[in-house]
Amino acid sequence: MIRGIHHIAIGVPDIEAGLAFYCDVLGFSVDWRSDVSADNEKASAAVGLPGFEARMAMLKGHDIRIELWQYIDPQPRDRRSDPADLGYPHIALAVKDIEAEYDRLSSAGMTFVGAPVDFGTQKAIYGRDPFGNIIELLEEV
Repeated sequence: MIRGIHHIAIGVPDIEAGLAFYCDVLGFSVDWRSDVSADNEKASAAVGLPGFEARMAMLKGHDIRIELWQYIDPQPRDRRSDPADLGYPHIALAVKDIEAEYDRLSSAGMTFVGAPVDFGTQKAIYGRDPFGNIIELLEEV
């Protein structure tokens, strides 16, 4: 039985910069973190990458967890996407007062495709974190 989504994983080029953005700017907190060495057979078996090395952190927020991964070996490929791509092209964060969050996050260096759009029952806007990953801000009104 599926109970719900546990977390969303995001690949970042620098775990410390990722923590600074997702914790200091977006308000998540570190639940736990780990460095995965090449000799960690259980991690290799679970992920399906024999002998990989990475740094990771599980972050928690209100009703959501985000897992940041900085792979060291193998070298990551750039798979940042456009909204129309297949796969997992973005995450959406539920917010209150989207205009205030838009202003705050813009000041913190997040880039957006434009100003928040009012759909009547929702307001939304897509932006990118400092690493180019797409984050949607969504306010239900």
